[in-house]
Amino acid sequence: MTFSPEDSLALLAILAAVALLLVAAERTSIPYPILLVVGGLGLGFIPGIPEFQLPPDLVLVAVLPPLLYGAAFFTSLRDLRENAFAITLLAIGLVLCTMVIVAVVAHELIPGLGWGSAFVLGAVVSPTDPTAATAIAERLGLPRRLVALIEGESLVNDGTALVAYKFAVIAVVSGTFSFGEAAGSFAFNVVGGIGVGLGVGFLVRQLRRRVTDPALAITLSLASGYFAYLPAIALDVSGVLAAVTIGVYMGWYTPELTTWQTRLQGLAVWEITFFVLNALLFVLIGLQLPAILDALGGYSPARLVGYAAVVSLAVVAARFLWVIPGTYLTARVRRMKRPIQNPGRASIILGWAGMRGAVSLAAALALPLTTDAGDAFPNRDLIIFLTFGVILASLVIQGLSFPTLLKLVGLEDEGRVEKEENKARIYATEAALARLEELADEDWVRDDTLERIRGMFNFRRQRFRSRFDPESDGEIESRSLDYQRLLRELLIAEREAVFDLRRERRIDDLVMRRVIRDLDLEEARLDG
Repeated sequence: MTFSPEDSLALLAILAAVALLLVAAERTSIPYPILLVVGGLGLGFIPGIPEFQLPPDLVLVAVLPPLLYGAAFFTSLRDLRENAFAITLLAIGLVLCTMVIVAVVAHELIPGLGWGSAFVLGAVVSPTDPTAATAIAERLGLPRRLVALIEGESLVNDGTALVAYKFAVIAVVSGTFSFGEAAGSFAFNVVGGIGVGLGVGFLVRQLRRRVTDPALAITLSLASGYFAYLPAIALDVSGVLAAVTIGVYMGWYTPELTTWQTRLQGLAVWEITFFVLNALLFVLIGLQLPAILDALGGYSPARLVGYAAVVSLAVVAARFLWVIPGTYLTARVRRMKRPIQNPGRASIILGWAGMRGAVSLAAALALPLTTDAGDAFPNRDLIIFLTFGVILASLVIQGLSFPTLLKLVGLEDEGRVEKEENKARIYATEAALARLEELADEDWVRDDTLERIRGMFNFRRQRFRSRFDPESDGEIESRSLDYQRLLRELLIAEREAVFDLRRERRIDDLVMRRVIRDLDLEEARLDG
């Protein structure tokens, strides 16, 4: 494939537009998936922009595994355990409920849409997106408990939806369907996917234990999702669940297997990877619509918009019909350590949090062109358009209205993470003080150094303890902030001095980067 000068200029225009959209997202506080989808949609209709086709395998094989692995890696295993009952209801029950309700509504209200195609459509739009939901939820500052539910649901429900999608497509292509065979195969896909993820995770863990080079360790981390996803696909089990499982597994063990250099560099690499892949996916989603509309010339625009609105409403209605009773049920399960508080308000937030994204569109684009009988796959282009409509409606309408909904509902974060962080810092500080006293009599521990460090750690302990004291006047915290401000000013001066040395060519770039990195680490520690 070669690029003409016109194609090169068009690609340059797209990249420049994406950069501007990302800057706009930061300035306006609008979640970037929303701006990128809308921006990509607008770019697709500009004359001269080449037609982009998103290959399904690009998402399902090339992009999805690292995104799933990374999202699972940074997900709290404790949150998954504590919310296992609620996540199961959402990731399995809600997916199947959505598929059935969407299929019934679409079959009854859209002329010419048979039951087979209707169930395919229901399966395609049933999973929430593993990247869009998390990106929007975290940006809007949802309570941590609800974020954990949304993350857990979006991680697991892709496996349920893609298995259901597989059997719906087989039924349309072959013209036959066996409920018993589908149920057995569903269980096999779930158990097999989790088993592959655990097995590969154990092997990767043994390998990572022997790797000390940060670049190699981070490379293995980026590839770990593929290590589980591809064998699972080869064994005809759920690659999604395999990638999620190995992500959770390695997220639990990796901190104890790696050095601080690897952890520090790896976090930065994963942040950039998430951002770039998400930006790519959401822009490409928007660029698909012109090609999709060209294939639906037999429908009027008003009719297409009406059909998309009907399916989108069915998706939202199905979610609320399942989430509201499910949230109250979860809140009453006595064996849960922390039942959901304010289930009525929580159900409204969870019900409105069903963002759809690239996974649904990729599944729609992956539909076969023909059936076993040689006929065209029924309503394939319409299914793709309706899927895009659901994605656009969920991201734009639900995403943009989320801040207003949060204010109306009035849910606030319980601050559990901050409290536990302060307790952990107190515990770590006391461990350091205890070790300091053990080393006090060593010959290499000088008295002045001992007193200086003892004073620093005692102040640190008092600072974190004061956060649990309702009668604290804030003096200790204020002193700490003033101290941090002073150190930051000194660090800025140090950086400028190092940059001056580099500009004067008195030091090498390598020396500059090493010194600046140490100064950056010192400033990063000030946040603690």
